[in-house]
Amino acid sequence: MDSLFDVLEEENREERLAEVARQVSVCTRCDLARTRTNTVFGTGDPYSPLMLIGEGPGENEDASGLPFVGRAGKLLDDILAAVNLTREQIYLTNVVKCRASEELNGRIRNRQPNAKEIRACNPYLQAQLETIKPKVILCLGAPAARTVIDPNFKITRDRGKWYRAHGAQAMATFHPAYILRQRGEELRQTKLQVWQDIQNVYAEYEKVLES
Repeated sequence: MDSLFDVLEEENREERLAEVARQVSVCTRCDLARTRTNTVFGTGDPYSPLMLIGEGPGENEDASGLPFVGRAGKLLDDILAAVNLTREQIYLTNVVKCRASEELNGRIRNRQPNAKEIRACNPYLQAQLETIKPKVILCLGAPAARTVIDPNFKITRDRGKWYRAHGAQAMATFHPAYILRQRGEELRQTKLQVWQDIQNVYAEYEKVLES
């Protein structure tokens, strides 16, 4: 595969990301290319010190070409709003850029991307990280945390802790889609943990802005 950075060093981040997004749009490095409607590259401020990384697009994202839309996206917006952030102030992307899906009982549903798909898409995520150079990274869900922080990451054991990854302070918390699947006491506990995590991430983000 040719370098993702066949562009001049002095070009700005928007131009670099646009070139990588173009490469993603025609990518056939894994089988997800055969079933996608749209690639889902990323959105937000490429100069933000804060980058949020999920696992991959779902049905709504595949249809729109934008990350984190639908119910999970609305919940993410609410989580960000709780610390006075909007998605326009951060950069938001996923580990894989095409929807991973499977058929179950006659219905097509979302699934987690597998290791082969994550490896195939990893150069694009690395290009985003190298271009944006975030100071703070929040991984949403275990697949993102295992890709960005540590392949042995366990979300229930390791969420809420700080790690060094890609030159940034990195933390992982539960994916919004996971929160939506919880009920009763499990839902209350999960919401509390995510609230603690997003507060800590925002505090680190503010520290970066002040430095």
